[in-house]
Amino acid sequence: MCGIVGYIGNKKASPILINGLLRLEYRGYDSAGIATIENDEIKVMKNKGRVNNLYELDGINDLVGTIGIAHTRWATHGKPSKENSHPHMDNSNSFAVVHNGIIENYNELKNMLIEKGYKFLSATDTEVIPNLIHYYFEQDKTDDDKKILRAVKSTCKDLKGSYAIEILSIYNKDKMIVVRKDSPLVIGKGNGENYLSSDIPAILSYTKDFYLLDDNEIVELSRDEVKFYNQDLKEIQKPIKSIEWGALSAEKDGYEDFMLKEIYEQPKAIRETVGAKLDNGSIEIEGLNLTKEYLQSLNKIYIVACGTAMHAGLVAKTTIEKLCKISVEVDIASEFRYREPLVDEKTLCIYISQSGETADTIAALKLAKSKGAKTLAISNVIGSSITREADYSIYTHAGPEIAVASTKAYTSQVVLLNILGIYFAEKLERVEKEIINNLKQDILNLPSQIEEILKDTNQVKNFAKKVYKEKDMFFLGRGTDYAVSLEGSLKLKEISYIHSESYASGELKHGPIALIENDVTVIATMTNPDLVEKSISNVQEVVTRGAKVFAITSEDIKNDGLSQVIKIPKTNPLISPVLSVIPMQLFSYYISKEKGLDVDKPRNLAKSVTVE
Repeated sequence: MCGIVGYIGNKKASPILINGLLRLEYRGYDSAGIATIENDEIKVMKNKGRVNNLYELDGINDLVGTIGIAHTRWATHGKPSKENSHPHMDNSNSFAVVHNGIIENYNELKNMLIEKGYKFLSATDTEVIPNLIHYYFEQDKTDDDKKILRAVKSTCKDLKGSYAIEILSIYNKDKMIVVRKDSPLVIGKGNGENYLSSDIPAILSYTKDFYLLDDNEIVELSRDEVKFYNQDLKEIQKPIKSIEWGALSAEKDGYEDFMLKEIYEQPKAIRETVGAKLDNGSIEIEGLNLTKEYLQSLNKIYIVACGTAMHAGLVAKTTIEKLCKISVEVDIASEFRYREPLVDEKTLCIYISQSGETADTIAALKLAKSKGAKTLAISNVIGSSITREADYSIYTHAGPEIAVASTKAYTSQVVLLNILGIYFAEKLERVEKEIINNLKQDILNLPSQIEEILKDTNQVKNFAKKVYKEKDMFFLGRGTDYAVSLEGSLKLKEISYIHSESYASGELKHGPIALIENDVTVIATMTNPDLVEKSISNVQEVVTRGAKVFAITSEDIKNDGLSQVIKIPKTNPLISPVLSVIPMQLFSYYISKEKGLDVDKPRNLAKSVTVE
């Protein structure tokens, strides 16, 4: 949520800034703004609503400055409005700031500044930052080229919370200062110009060379130089990384929406994620050297994540417990970090985050480390915050996921977690090799099986047209079918705004069946041959009460009263969610399109949740 872009070079900054903001729209936002240095003053242009609304502002086309900062805001403190939009200025109009994150002690700082004569024009927490910088700048009587840096350093020491900050000043019109703490920032290196963003795709069309910032680092950018400092203003060196994604990876490539493109990219994403990991020999995962002795010492594995990533963890729980005979607990990151979890050196904690910047997940990881547990991060973004915090990191290779509702990241996570389960199992040797080898082959078959499902989506599309006006729907499943039903229900909520619930089929009689009435829609998943008979019995319970049942199955079942049956290829039930989720993704997508909604940018949601 929220997005940051910056530019310093020899070109007009404003078109580059606005283009960068457009590429960050998938993060979710309610207002946008830019600031550039024009001769001897800072010009701020901002507006409520979409980035394109900036083009309606008088004077936006007259900006010729070659240094600037930009922001898309997702409201936390203060309602969406022009006044609360970023950038924010200090009272003297000498400093302009954009900020991602939350300043937890802003009220205390605001009151202190008011006592010193400062006035505030917005309801945001951000506005304390430029005024604090101005305050410390005025207090500093040493006039040298590090005066602004010292003011920024003093300001950051006062701030409690998370932040990624860009700063412009009329006192140094050829430089920009950047600070990061618990909120993502990357710097793109150009030739005689430098770029800044909270996410790589925003500036990927300009450069493939990036610096990845760590917490509490302060950066001073000029046109030809990038200087890095620690929080004590001692200069440090940073390596530069080359990013292999092409700019076209973040484009729609002929598809109507990013979400549809990403649904169809799943075969490729899974092939890339599997890579060369699976063969006739044992799995080796680069950078992961957990020994058999360590794995044998474990009394528990935690899988901790949020939303869709947590649902991927629920699928992995079954795989790891079955193959490794180790108890696995899946927890929501925002709950894990506050309930004093029983974690010690005999606990392995696995953290999943597509972006690698999910605030609650990162905080939960830090907590586990403080208790002596080993930590393993799973992310789609190399060099992201979570991968730098964890003891070990492994990556999905799904490529950029732009749509807010996750699709290819989820299936790639499920596949990688199953590969991880196999990796553990081969070391522990607690199940027969044949079971493991068969699962390996089933994973290798997944991409072609997804392609088979995607060849004909008309059945899903036609059923969506029949039910898109409904207000409530229900998802049912047993075992991993229940785990994937949770994800299907979430997708429907996210992009169609239809209320839906997911229940384990066996729980129907324990209360939820009271909600089933004539003509309600139920999505039932049945892929486990050992459970299919019981699942059919549960489905018949809702059919006899008048429900329309949309069934997703790999088994040969009788169409007794079912409204629609989607047949998917057979595979191991441990990985069947990778296939059964495809019709669910399409179902949600087509319903959203029928309702005329913005599929890629659903209301109130952000792609990367970087605040608590």
